[in-house]
Amino acid sequence: MEQQTISIAKAGITTTLNTRCSVFAAANSVFGRWDDTKGEENIDFMPTILSRFDMIYIVKDDHNEARDTTIARHVMKIHLNREQAAVEGEMSIELLKKYIAYARAKCGPRLSDKTASKLGHKYVMMRTSAREHEHESNKRLSIPITVRQLESIVRISEALAKMRLTAFTTDSDVEESLRLFQVSTMESAMSGSLSGVEGLTALEDQEEVRKVERQLKQRFPIGSQVSEARIIQDFTKQRYSERSVRNVLNIMIRRGELQHRMQRKVVLRVK
Repeated sequence: MEQQTISIAKAGITTTLNTRCSVFAAANSVFGRWDDTKGEENIDFMPTILSRFDMIYIVKDDHNEARDTTIARHVMKIHLNREQAAVEGEMSIELLKKYIAYARAKCGPRLSDKTASKLGHKYVMMRTSAREHEHESNKRLSIPITVRQLESIVRISEALAKMRLTAFTTDSDVEESLRLFQVSTMESAMSGSLSGVEGLTALEDQEEVRKVERQLKQRFPIGSQVSEARIIQDFTKQRYSERSVRNVLNIMIRRGELQHRMQRKVVLRVK
C-alpha cells in the first residue's frame, strides 16, 4: 500500500506490520450506475480514502453495439474453449514470474534530477487546473488532488523504469505516468458536473436539467405513456431549451426509468 505499513489496534494488541502489496478495489456508485446529472453525489467515500489510490477510473455502462458485440463474443469464446489448454503468449508464465521476482530483488529505480523537476512542474499545473475547475463550478472536487497524487505519479514512473530494469526514470516514464494519471484520476475528479453529457457544463444548464427532470416526474406518474414530441413541446413553451429536455429524456432512458414505445415516438415511465 501507499506507506507499506498497516497499524493494528485490536484486542489489546497495538502494532505496525509491513504490507508490501498492491490494492485493486472496485465499488458501485451510490445509484447503482454512474449518473452524470448527480456529479459528486455518485461517490460516497471519504477523500482521505480516495487519495490513497494511485489511479481511479470511473467505469460507465454506456450502450455501444460494437463493444457489446465484442464482449459477447469474448464471453462465448471462453465458454466454448473451456476444456482447451491455455494458449501461451509471447512469454511463458514461468519466465514472467522469474522476471518479476528478479526486478523486485535487483532493481530499485529512482528519479533523476531532470525527471524530478519535470514532475514537480506538472504537479503544480495539475493543482492549478483543479483549483480553476473548482472556482468555475463553485464546487469542491469529489476526488482531491494532493501531495499523495504526486507520490502516486512518482511510484508509477519508478514502476515503468523497473519494468525495463533501469536505474533511473526517463522522460518517457514520466510522460507515460502523467498520461495514465490524467486519463484515470484527473478525469474522474473533473467528472463531478454534467461534463460529457451533450456538452452541458454550465451551472445554469445543470439547474435547468434538474428542474426539467423534477417536473417530468411530477407530471407523469409511473405507468403513463406520453408522446415524446408533446413532452418537448410542453417544456419549450415554459422556456426550457429543447436540448435540456432531450438530455433529460436520454438520461432517464439510460437509467431505465423511461422506455421508448411505438417506434420511439412514445415514452413509457417504468420507475
